[in-house]
Amino acid sequence: MGNESPQNVYGFSKLSMDNLSTEYIKECDITIIGLRYFNVYGNREYFKNTTASMVLQFGHQILAGKNPRLFEDSDKILRDFTYIEDVIQANVKAMNSKNSGVYNVGSGKARSFQDIVDILQKEFNTNFECEYIPNPFIGSYQFHTEADISLTKEALGYNPNFEMEDGIRDYIKDIERIYQEEVK
Repeated sequence: MGNESPQNVYGFSKLSMDNLSTEYIKECDITIIGLRYFNVYGNREYFKNTTASMVLQFGHQILAGKNPRLFEDSDKILRDFTYIEDVIQANVKAMNSKNSGVYNVGSGKARSFQDIVDILQKEFNTNFECEYIPNPFIGSYQFHTEADISLTKEALGYNPNFEMEDGIRDYIKDIERIYQEEVK
């Protein structure tokens, strides 16, 4: 943690919890481990409906035979997308650790929404033309997140195992199953 400046109420609430945890760690004799998850995607997220990851949403657009709809300049909107298997790894390591702190759980690499679509199209063997729409969130949306996982690696022994290509490849069968059983 350092010089964070949240851009919305959601970010402010998360930072407030991090700061509260840090104060308790300093003042009390208890172990507190907080994990900051960065853009998680993977199995069992369908219940989130419209807030499910863009990996799932783009996958379903493509499976429906629709052109993927992206915001203009989506190749410049970068996020640290984290596959669920890496999140599970971080949780297990945190449960077995005595190192109090707030730790970032991510891949440590920012990737674009365009990357997601390109990887999905490769996996589905499709080549739909992307439809680019105006971005209504300019000025109110964070356009770059990338987890600094150096402290998480050091304190928890966390090391992400899934690049985005690997995570999407591992998730593809579930995306298809959900589409056939729940969406179609």
